[in-house]
Amino acid sequence: MTVSPPAAKALEAKFQQIWGYSRFRPPQGEIVQALLAGQDLLVVMPTGGGKSICFQLPALLQTGVTLVVSPLVALMENQVQELCDRSLPAALLHSELSRTDRRQTLQALSQNRLRLLYLSPETLLSPAVWQQLCQPQVKINGLVLDEAHCLTQWGDSFRPAYRRLGAVRPALLKAKPAGTKIAIAAFTATADPHTQQTLLQVLQLQQPRVIRLNPYRANLHLRMQTVWTPRGRRQALLKFLQNHPNQPGLVYARTRRDTENLAQVLSRQGYSVQAYHAGLAPPPRRQIESDWLSGRCQFVVCTSAFGMGINKPDCRWVVHFQLPSLLAEYVQEVGRSGRDGAPAQALSLVSEPTGLLDPADQQRWRFFAQKAQQQARQAQQLARQLPRQGTLATVRQQHPQAEQALALLHRSGQLSWLDPFTYRLQPAIATKSQPTPSATAVMQKYLRSRQCRWKSLLEQFGFRREAEEMRCGKCDRCTAKP
Repeated sequence: MTVSPPAAKALEAKFQQIWGYSRFRPPQGEIVQALLAGQDLLVVMPTGGGKSICFQLPALLQTGVTLVVSPLVALMENQVQELCDRSLPAALLHSELSRTDRRQTLQALSQNRLRLLYLSPETLLSPAVWQQLCQPQVKINGLVLDEAHCLTQWGDSFRPAYRRLGAVRPALLKAKPAGTKIAIAAFTATADPHTQQTLLQVLQLQQPRVIRLNPYRANLHLRMQTVWTPRGRRQALLKFLQNHPNQPGLVYARTRRDTENLAQVLSRQGYSVQAYHAGLAPPPRRQIESDWLSGRCQFVVCTSAFGMGINKPDCRWVVHFQLPSLLAEYVQEVGRSGRDGAPAQALSLVSEPTGLLDPADQQRWRFFAQKAQQQARQAQQLARQLPRQGTLATVRQQHPQAEQALALLHRSGQLSWLDPFTYRLQPAIATKSQPTPSATAVMQKYLRSRQCRWKSLLEQFGFRREAEEMRCGKCDRCTAKP
């Protein structure tokens, strides 16, 4: 649907009234119009591209609520706080809320006083919240999946509720008056072609409009540095920090223990640093986020749990002390620097190729690969013990890891969800498609490539035409001496 010029002007006027911007940044206007028209959407936009406004504005212009499924409490709190500061009808639900706040939010939902409700997939599918959402009088306009790449990164491991989201819309429509429509929109900064296809299939998007912007950021300078020993890795980080005094940044490690140990070492060196991971209690996590955003803390040593959706435009650098195994996760994390458009650095420390002197990277990637294989075997064993059709609650009572196993069976095509709580087993369909390269193989290919870093990334994420002429001139490959 194309919005008429007067209607488009009215949209921009509302946009300016709420957020103070005079006009949309492409393709924000197109996305807003599509959501107002009730279309399903898959949107891939770089970090800092203004994705949140794209679904917040149409939600505020409609009667009824838009459900925003978000992976992290910090991400929900940041967005809802900004909306509430503007006196806009938004709220959130998560396990850390007090009983009083939870009751008030559910009451506002039942009375259709909310326009945006943020919640995790687990909270969405919890009995009390689901029962409230299924009340016929609760008007639901849309379901937005923010940071949608989490469905593919986490849905097969420790967040299996993501795999049940495709059954949400059909189940809700059965409980609503005839003629009700609920649009689904998935937003992410990084999605390669395989991830995009997975999102389309799992969420059961209907004739979706797909809007993709490539992840290239001209101000973001990518660099890899080979380290030969664990001590050499620490020295490389210290040298980088010495060359960027007083600049805010982020250091990424992969485990809770590594973040804490590294933060202690750097703190003894006199740096203003804190460790952040998902194992911290909510108050300390909020305090660390506040300290970093305000400048009281120069940088944070963190796992992937930190930074998603947190907007600090003057973050000048990101160092991967340890690389993730997923290239999409790498792009997400480096994209948290330089959001103000000024030059920013992204340094990744990589073990020497043989792994003989510093086997840390290879060992970590091998561990995660073996763990995934073990979980897949356990899922197949469980499949042989399950009835053809049943409920998640029943299976969970008998098998502690049932939900994750069912998610893996869903990924392999051996299971479908009749509703968010009832599964049906089905035979796996043999296909002749080419096997998908492992995440580790994709990452190692990127690390070994001799061409421009951004060119490699554009190719991997399906932007081949843009990659043909890409040479950023600033990454370590482009600036290397012949």
